[in-house]
Amino acid sequence: MGYIIKQMEDIEAEKIITWRYEEPFSIYNIEFSEENLEELVNGTYYSVHGSNKLIGYFCFGEAAQVPAGKQLGVYNSKDFTDIGLGMRPDLCGQKLGYSFLREGLKFARSQLSANNFRLTVAAFNQRAIKVYRRSGFEKVTSFERIADKKKITFEVMIRKNEDQYF
Repeated sequence: MGYIIKQMEDIEAEKIITWRYEEPFSIYNIEFSEENLEELVNGTYYSVHGSNKLIGYFCFGEAAQVPAGKQLGVYNSKDFTDIGLGMRPDLCGQKLGYSFLREGLKFARSQLSANNFRLTVAAFNQRAIKVYRRSGFEKVTSFERIADKKKITFEVMIRKNEDQYF
């Protein structure tokens, strides 16, 4: 599948904000608000299209950081470009993650001059972690976030520039 990655537009943000993931992945649901819609089109989010359909998004920089991790200082190193991503819920678990992530990394290298990457993932999301490891990411630390009386552990993973993954 060929991917087209471009700056997020309002209509794409409106679609993405309606996506709903089943438990336990519902933590990735984006709450509908004007503030969240504005964030999706603030220049740090990019829509991803495949077969002429919206299939996901990437975000880079601070938008890809979990606020609790920021408070704990896990993002203090500026040697990495943070990357966040999401795929349309019906496409998750369809073995598209590796090629999807790979295209996002290539995009960030070519368009944002990024070389070393960092991402944050919920520790229970073993499906995603498997893709990230296959793509050259390694866990460097973890932290916990408590929200709605639930404790969620997040893993922070880094990937240094290695051409073997491209």
